[in-house]
Amino acid sequence: MAKRIFSGAQPTGNVHLGNYLGALRNWVTLQHEYESFFCIVNLHAITIPQDPKLLAEKTRELARIYLAVGIDPEISTIFVQSDVPQHAELTWILNCVARISELERMTQFKDKSRKQGENVTAGLFDYPVLMASDILLYQTELVPVGEDQKQHLELTRDLAIRFNRDYGEMFRVPEAYIPKVGARIMSLSDPKKKMSKSDDDPNGCVMLLDDPDAISRKFKRAVTDSGTDIRFDDSRPAITNLLTIYQLLTGQPTDEIEAHFNGKGYAQLKQDLADVTVEFLRLFQERVKGIGAEQLNRTLGQGREKARQIAGTTLANVYAAMGIVGACVSD
Repeated sequence: MAKRIFSGAQPTGNVHLGNYLGALRNWVTLQHEYESFFCIVNLHAITIPQDPKLLAEKTRELARIYLAVGIDPEISTIFVQSDVPQHAELTWILNCVARISELERMTQFKDKSRKQGENVTAGLFDYPVLMASDILLYQTELVPVGEDQKQHLELTRDLAIRFNRDYGEMFRVPEAYIPKVGARIMSLSDPKKKMSKSDDDPNGCVMLLDDPDAISRKFKRAVTDSGTDIRFDDSRPAITNLLTIYQLLTGQPTDEIEAHFNGKGYAQLKQDLADVTVEFLRLFQERVKGIGAEQLNRTLGQGREKARQIAGTTLANVYAAMGIVGACVSD
């Protein structure tokens, strides 16, 4: 039986090229190797204030993006987190297993709470427990994670082990999944930082739904390194980042790419990169527009039912193990 994998993304902001090359692209491959659950984690999104109407729109937009990049609902389960109430229910159970001291050590909470000051919510503090609930509900064995989520996965493992110790074997203890071919796409305006939708400089991030003019403009303004050679070189992160994007979109080997750009200037690299990105995103955006409301509703409905069935079984077993039963149950 194939191992089970779980991953998700928040429906906030705009999905960018780094999200696709670093995560979504891998999900498309993984679905053929593992039993895959891909969630739109809208409950995580509300740990900071959101516009309700925009959040609803972005939730459906992200579902369309999942389908457009190639996630197949016939072999993968695509669903919205809030459609499965067991996520919130198990979070409460795990809150009674987690320690405050563990959550206080989470570096992501420390970073975000410093920025928000007195406005930081209890939900943001509890974010990693909800993430643990997401993962453990589906008896997940593998979780694709980036550097910023590794600590959260370690907490998930600790909570699973602690629950199993205290109440009997219940949860599979998940492992981090490291893709065979990883891609860490950096900001076009600062190659020391990951490409991010929260980048202060909007030119640092190419969005999947950007129009051709915006794409060309952003690559034209991309920072470069000193020197003139165009080749993969870790000591020249800006050029290497641009070449990595070009390689991932074209599938060309390193030696062919370096030969293609031999003797050419940075302006040509940026132009060629813009051209391949525009063409890739043109086809992708056509697929997004072609996904109608009926298809989307059917996909999310099927995903909801399958997710609820599995999550419901897990939660019922958790309640039984803890002695949480209805008052009308006979002795």
